[in-house]
This record gives sequence, C-alpha cells and structure tokens, in this order.
Amino acid sequence: MGSSNHSHELKLSKFEAPQQLKTAIFGAMFIGLLGLAYGLLKAPDRFWTSYLVAFFFFSSLALGGMFFTAFNHAAKAGWSASIRRIAESFSSFLPAMLVGSFVLILGFKYLYPWADPSQAHRLTGGKALYLANWFVILRLAIFGIGCLVFKKLMVGNSLKQDINGDHALTHKNVGISIGFIAFFAIFFTLFSIDLLMSLLPSWYSTIFGIYMLGAMLQSTMAFMVLMIIWLRTSKWVSGYITVDHQHDIGKFMKGFTIFWAYIAFSQFMLIWYANIPEETEFYLMRSHSGWLAVSVALLIFRFAVPFLALLPREAKRNNFNVATVAVLILVMQYVDIYWLVYPNFFDGEPQFGFLEISVFIGFAGIFMKLLTGFMSKNNLVAIKDPRLHEALNHHVTY
Repeated sequence: MGSSNHSHELKLSKFEAPQQLKTAIFGAMFIGLLGLAYGLLKAPDRFWTSYLVAFFFFSSLALGGMFFTAFNHAAKAGWSASIRRIAESFSSFLPAMLVGSFVLILGFKYLYPWADPSQAHRLTGGKALYLANWFVILRLAIFGIGCLVFKKLMVGNSLKQDINGDHALTHKNVGISIGFIAFFAIFFTLFSIDLLMSLLPSWYSTIFGIYMLGAMLQSTMAFMVLMIIWLRTSKWVSGYITVDHQHDIGKFMKGFTIFWAYIAFSQFMLIWYANIPEETEFYLMRSHSGWLAVSVALLIFRFAVPFLALLPREAKRNNFNVATVAVLILVMQYVDIYWLVYPNFFDGEPQFGFLEISVFIGFAGIFMKLLTGFMSKNNLVAIKDPRLHEALNHHVTY
C-alpha cells in the first residue's frame, strides 16, 4: 500500500478468524441453545427475562456502531476514517436484532402486564392504545426494518467505495446519516420505552430514552476500544489504526461515562424531588434487599471508577488500562439492563444463574459470528475513503 508520513508501514491483509475464536463462537452458540431448551421447558418466566437483557445488550452495540458511523459522516470527520469499518462491522448484528425482536413477541405474555387483555383496563391515559400489542409490534418492525434499510445504504456505500473509489459516495452518506440520526432519535427512544420502561406500565420518565442512549454509546465505545487494541496489535492491520485513534475513542468513552451519570442523576433527582407515588415506585423497588447493592454498584463501577481511571492522558494510551476499563463498562452495561428488568419480577434478592449466563453467551456467539463474518468478507479499513489521509496523519495533542 506504500507508506505515509506516519511512522508505521501501511499494511492490510485479509481477515481470517483464528481457529480458537471460531471454536469459541460455536461453543457459545451451543451453550445458548442449551439455555434456550432448558429455559423454555423448565423456567419460561426466567428465560424471557434473561433473553430480554441479552437481546437489548447486543442490539445496543449494533445500534451504537450505526450511530457512531452516522455521526462521523454527518460531521464529515476525517480522523475516524480508518476505524469506521470497525463500527460498521457491529451493524452486521442488525438482521439478528430484527429476528430477535419478533422472537421476543412470543415472550410478551411472560414479560409485560399490558400484554394480558385482562390487565389492559388498568392502563391510564393514552397508554392503553400506545401499549396495544399490535402497535408495539408495528413499532418494533418499523425500527428493525428501518435500521436495516439505513445500514444497506450507509454501510453499503462505504463498501462500494472500497471497490470503485467513487468520492461521491462519501458525500451521499452525509444526507443518509442525517436521516438516520433523525429516525434513530425517535425510534430508539420508543424501542427503549417499549421493551424496558413498559415492564412497569404505571411508571414513566421523560428522559428514559436519553438514559438508554448514554448507556448504549458508553458501551459501544468500550467495545470499539477492545476491537481497536485487538486489530492494532494483530497481523492483519498495520499503520492504519494507531494509538491516537485508541486515545480518541478512550476520550469518547470517558465523555459518555459522564453523560450517562448526568442523565441518571437528573432522572433520579427529579423523581425524588417531585415525590409522586407512580414515579418513586421505580426507585423504591431498587432501594431495598439486594437491589440497593446493585444500585450502588452502578454508581461506583459504571461512573466513578471509569471516570477516574480514564482521566490521565497516558491511561487512554495504555492498552491494559483502557481495555480493563472497557471490560468493566461492558459488564456494567449488562448489570444496568439487568437492574432495569429484574426488579419488576424478582422483588427480593437479585436472581442470577445458569439461564442468565447461557442466554448471554449464546447471544455473544451470534454477535461474534456475524461480526467476524463481516470482517472476513470486507476490508478491515475503508481504503478508498477520500479522508483516509486525515486519519493516517491524525495526532492527539492533549
């Protein structure tokens, strides 16, 4: 590929998933199948709660990858041109997200009070219509299919450009990305409300969608950091992905850590201050028995520890440090979704065991299978992006 003013020789080889990774992926999918069989036969209630948590976790990573791609196109950012393909690869899970949301419909009666016709009369205001089964399914379908259409356009243009080098595709993606962000802002909010907030139909929060957006972006940046470290130290890519890109994604990770905490605190403070029974119910359920410990753990390990650990400049450039923080954030993203779902069903002590672990591992297997499939079919870097030179000469000064 020639070289640039960058210190590294530029090298790009075809990605081939290592044999151990392939074995791990099939092992994970097998464990997921065991969880599925056991859960449906022995404990359907518990199976569907674990399914919802794992489904939302991996859907958030796929959607976060799309969002990162879109906001970089919309901002005409050049620095990220060489790492954008990593975010695009996350979107390979979107077809599974659409299928997974239709599978979830089978579990509605186990999860949502509004799915039971005899309970529908208890829904006040416009909630009865909003939470009508057909309307929820329609919104899930619009969001899933809409995301796939935007993926086909946005990621499709990027992959096309690898072949024909047409610069017009980059400009085309600006308009598509702005359209996606507008679509996403509305439908991701509804997706979060429908799947998580409506588990307790009497409760509501006007910033719940933003809370979930902050959580999604913090965890997406964490997964991106891990992918950057993996590829940067691999035999497939050299020179294109640098420690400066890692540093910037580390800064995003810290930024969204603060953003998530700000929204979480705003939501809590306004509900605590207003002290309206149907609002405080949500926090009361999470402030006794073992749930209080989970609530405090979120505050410490999702905000305080990552915030302090990512403050020094060197911390974001040290592979071990930034990877450790990224793994912690991903663990806490799972805990956060778990904390939103489980107290609605298990009021006493938190429940965690084989079903939660096996279903999550199964989803992880599907996610990594689709991700590595995308990576082995396409270049790991958008090599004909007109802004690639900006990414190659990108240096972080602070």
